[in-house]
Amino acid sequence: IKPVVPFMDMAAFEAALKQAFAGGQAPLTESEARAVDETLRANLAAADGQPVPGQPPGSAPPAVDKAKVGQLMGFFVVGQPLGQFKEQVDTGVLAQAVRQTAAGSALMTQQQAQEVLTSTLQKLQAQQGQRNREEGNAFLATNKTAKGVISTPSGLQYMVLRAGNGARPTPSSRVRVNYEGKLLNGKVFDSSYARGEPAEFGLSQVIPGWTEGVSLMPTGSKYRFWIPSDLAYGPAGSQNGPVAIGPDSTLVFDVELMGILQ
Repeated sequence: IKPVVPFMDMAAFEAALKQAFAGGQAPLTESEARAVDETLRANLAAADGQPVPGQPPGSAPPAVDKAKVGQLMGFFVVGQPLGQFKEQVDTGVLAQAVRQTAAGSALMTQQQAQEVLTSTLQKLQAQQGQRNREEGNAFLATNKTAKGVISTPSGLQYMVLRAGNGARPTPSSRVRVNYEGKLLNGKVFDSSYARGEPAEFGLSQVIPGWTEGVSLMPTGSKYRFWIPSDLAYGPAGSQNGPVAIGPDSTLVFDVELMGILQ
């Protein structure tokens, strides 16, 4: 953001930042924001000694509207991405930090900044984990009374969607399965169906809920599993897929056991 500061109005930046944190309406339409962005990029290129995009060499860039640049940066570039941290951010101090950084100074050292970032992320993760645990526990307490749902002593819940009559794998077996995994809100985070081919893996290499649950399945069957967080990814969650699994999330899987490989 430092190179942009000479081209933007700081009061407009701070007002747009507060507006984004409050969930207010964007101060610029999508087309306006795109036009402001193009003009800003042209000015940044000229300030860096580069030719203005789309113009003959030596051309002056179009004039910027500093208030609109402040709105663009405050709402779209900084405010919306930082929205998840809005309870931890003082917008006035953030605007002051931007001013000082542009002037070549800073409110804290790099080490202090890293310490604040680390502690904040840990706090947010703990808060999210608590919310996910409470949501999962409430869901499982209701779900276990639903018709067809079976609960195991570990807390795993499952339902038989299609019965099978083949052999059952052991917790050390390698299996071939088709599956789809969802969060409680219905978002799919992993699916062999979407990839167009079954998956193969050892049951000793997956989350405990899978190891236990798939071991209950006769080959040819299809089950639905509700896996509490302590049998899934626990406090760490998982960021490996296109949809992140938050800390202490309860997961839902539909699994078809197609074969036992060994």
